Amino acid sequence: MEPDISKSPIPDRMHLGRHEPMGSHPRDGGVNFAVFSQHAQRIEVCVFDHAGKNEIKRYALSGPHDGVFHGFLPGAGPGLIYGLRAHGPYDPAAGHRFNPHKLLLDPCAREIIGEFAWLEEHFGYLPGLAESANSFDTRDNAAHALKARVSAVSVLPGVGTAPRHSPCDVVLYEVHVKGFSKLRDDIPEPQRGTYAGLAHPASIGHFKALGVTTLSLLPVQYCVSEAALAERDLSNYWGYNTLGFFCPDPRLSMRPRDPAAVILEFRKMVQALHANGIEVVMDVVYNHTPEGDQRGPTLSFRGLDNASWYRHADNDRTRAENITGCGNTLNVAHPRVTQFVLDSLRYWVLQMGVDGFRFDLAPVLGRLNNGFDVCAPFFTALRQDPVLACVHLIAEPWDAGPNGYQLGKFPGRFLEWNDKFRDAVRGYWLGSDVSRGELARRFTASSDLFRRSQRSPVASVNFISVHDGFTLTDTVSYSRKHNLGNGEENRDGRDSELSNNFGWEGPVENAGAQATIATTRARMRRAMMATLLLAQGTPMLCAGDEIGKSQQGNNNAYCQDNPTGWLDWQSADHAFNAFVARVIALRNSKPLLHRDRWDHDPNVVEGSDFLAWYAPNGSEMQCADWDDQGNRGLGLLLTRRKDAGMRADERVMIVFNSALTQTNFSLPVGNWQVLLDSSAGLPNPAATTALNILTVNGQSLVLLCDNTSPVL
Repeated sequence: MEPDISKSPIPDRMHLGRHEPMGSHPRDGGVNFAVFSQHAQRIEVCVFDHAGKNEIKRYALSGPHDGVFHGFLPGAGPGLIYGLRAHGPYDPAAGHRFNPHKLLLDPCAREIIGEFAWLEEHFGYLPGLAESANSFDTRDNAAHALKARVSAVSVLPGVGTAPRHSPCDVVLYEVHVKGFSKLRDDIPEPQRGTYAGLAHPASIGHFKALGVTTLSLLPVQYCVSEAALAERDLSNYWGYNTLGFFCPDPRLSMRPRDPAAVILEFRKMVQALHANGIEVVMDVVYNHTPEGDQRGPTLSFRGLDNASWYRHADNDRTRAENITGCGNTLNVAHPRVTQFVLDSLRYWVLQMGVDGFRFDLAPVLGRLNNGFDVCAPFFTALRQDPVLACVHLIAEPWDAGPNGYQLGKFPGRFLEWNDKFRDAVRGYWLGSDVSRGELARRFTASSDLFRRSQRSPVASVNFISVHDGFTLTDTVSYSRKHNLGNGEENRDGRDSELSNNFGWEGPVENAGAQATIATTRARMRRAMMATLLLAQGTPMLCAGDEIGKSQQGNNNAYCQDNPTGWLDWQSADHAFNAFVARVIALRNSKPLLHRDRWDHDPNVVEGSDFLAWYAPNGSEMQCADWDDQGNRGLGLLLTRRKDAGMRADERVMIVFNSALTQTNFSLPVGNWQVLLDSSAGLPNPAATTALNILTVNGQSLVLLCDNTSPVL
């Protein structure tokens, strides 16, 4: 039973306490509070009863000490429910929006109680007067505000014992916790769509059979849906609107009203995945909050210190700088905001057991006054942190601000989502004007982007589809977006996304054309998936692509918490799932297909890798060949030399043919065996044989290995 402060003696005042760590933490028979605000004049802790309804007492914190207000409440402990009130100037022209009538959520809350609703009381200004100094709103929102609950600190056995796959062995699987298991009949109904459902043996069995090593979870931190979605009876299904950066999202739990149970369920999920050799990476959104622009509510950060937590327009500090497209932008360049993000990241590693992070709109984290800087304080602190030095770091290398596209420019161990790979692969196979040279660059880990900064090939996170955009099935089924279900008159989502419906928009209703179009679409899916999984770099699958998931042409299903956004296991394409698993197994079996070094790497002492590109006639590609737009055939020979005697330890060849018709390829001398032909689906091993001339079907990829290992 959690302690109820309302039934305990209430201290008259706070003791001095410590200025660290941030947030509320049990210690020495009480609870310590530490809250950052550079500009507040006073901060109060408001203690509530066990139901979180009635305010019992207010305590003024001491300080500030280097911008931190702090205090110690003796006799309190885990289960204490509280909110914050911040006193200071209300001066929008200077960026200040303090309003003690608004109860604020502690940014570092480990547990959050209550259910958020968009009410006028949450706004710090009078309607229509967001920029005015005379807009101060005196309505108190405490009855409806989200509140923090002091959490007990404990670590489950097994958390922190992750498998830690080598970067070159990682196969990412981007997945939504709810969407993956919501429609699985082999999981008990209460667990479907939850953390427990993702950790169920049926789910883990799918991951292991498929061969993925690392789950990349769509946001799982505490999320608030936007007001516009609430008005349309929709919700932010994807979760890219974080308010509680230390809390698992209760919507994904079997017991959403019990914050402690939510934490425990999340930890057990991580523990179960780790026990089966599967890592967990989180998608995190440290670029904006649900408080929106200057017209948004006062929920937490804005009320504590708007001028410090957020970036503002240089010529008008009443206005939030919007380089995220979401209304506001966290000011990660501020030392205390940097500390906040690092504290949050360490919490998820040390207390929740996760193995890394994918940073949404990551350039925001490196933005200074003069734009993106690879030496920004956040990146420097991140690289020096001893805890975070051991986890995966993945950047979405673009934001919505000026010069926001920063692919290839992130520091250190960062991997980066490579949309150039997606566009090259789709374009090559789907019939656009993508050249063989562009395909070759992207297939070999985009050395033009990553090699120059001394990063390895694994820095390129390759993908064909992700949560944002068409699924793989929809990429070959639709030629335009169909987003009317989002309630925005089809204005949202990416226009002109690279796709091809092959003669019919969506499911084919014409019986005469059905078989032909279905065959073509299946062949193209296999070719693109094989290209993804055999390419140099780090492959990432979008959950559901392996079983033929469709969103009926919706390429922005962020608010579709329904069968459109969930995986349809009843209609699963089991043959394609087996094909994907086979290609991943082939990738794992051949070191040349998952390298962590560039060809001709002078830093490699023992052995070296070489690659060569071949035209269909068997000659190495020359400049004139690369410029020939009429020929769609291409072959890549990968060779690993074992020693100085130049004996080949391994040779594999990958042949591409995006033309509609067959093409004959002359292979280098060797005893070549076909391991995979994407036009045929799963190969028949008994049918493979040594070859000199290879006939490659149209719109297909072939993988071969040389069984002779000749001296070169």
